[in-house]
Amino acid sequence: MSGGVTVVIATRNRRQELMRTLCRLHELVPAPPVVVVDNGSTDGTVQAVCEQFTGTVALALPRNYGAVARNFGVLAAHTPYVAFSDDDSWWAPGALQRAAAVLDSNPSLGLVAARTLVGPEERPDPVTPLLAHSPLPRAPDAPGPSVLGFLACSAVLRRRAFCEVGGFSSVLFFIGEEQLLCYDLATAGWDRAYLHDVVAHHHPSMDRADPQRRRVAELRNALLTAVLRRPRPVVIAAATALARRSMRDVAARTALREALVRLPAALRRRVPLPPAVEQQVRMLEGGAR
Repeated sequence: MSGGVTVVIATRNRRQELMRTLCRLHELVPAPPVVVVDNGSTDGTVQAVCEQFTGTVALALPRNYGAVARNFGVLAAHTPYVAFSDDDSWWAPGALQRAAAVLDSNPSLGLVAARTLVGPEERPDPVTPLLAHSPLPRAPDAPGPSVLGFLACSAVLRRRAFCEVGGFSSVLFFIGEEQLLCYDLATAGWDRAYLHDVVAHHHPSMDRADPQRRRVAELRNALLTAVLRRPRPVVIAAATALARRSMRDVAARTALREALVRLPAALRRRVPLPPAVEQQVRMLEGGAR
């Protein structure tokens, strides 16, 4: 393997789960370099990392940057590839070496989406079969199915590709940020592939965001992603649908209000997808229907 992989973890007030993840990563042979980016935790996370894992880089941010925290971690990495983990997920033995070998052999490949196994029973994450059976066109020499989405807790990226497209968007903050990044990688000409034999484990934390709050973020960011990258008719249809839904749904009403607050920033960053990528997005939407 000629390319090294740095694991980047963004965390906030989950010290116990993070310590477990770092133990798992340090048990790998060879152990990868790790960068922990702390989103303004108040539970002593940074101090614990520095005391217990002296070889781990710990970046303490003054506030919660959401998914953008991972951007700081990527900038601090010194390897050609970066793998994302959450504070409640880690990589299986051999997974990072396999991903790096595939990236080494495929210079146009910007992202490897891994197979994600959830919990002690190791059940596939619901997203995994969607990636494995992607209907998108696949080149004959592609290492795996082409994808336009991934799970941030189980992805390995070419650092240069990630930085080229600007990383994760501050407009979205958190939830759904992977899809927008995948759109931007595709627009920049980077291939994205799912690899079944690259495996990540995810043991969801007991300290998770309120489901209603998460639903608000999902609805808000679906609309904002459309504003950022989709054609105007798609944006109008998405906004109309959310507005109608908001008349009977509190979460949708909150999502619409939050989207309006972020709308000026989204419009300033609006760059519609090229026709070829838009066609692939519509292909996936057609399959979902």
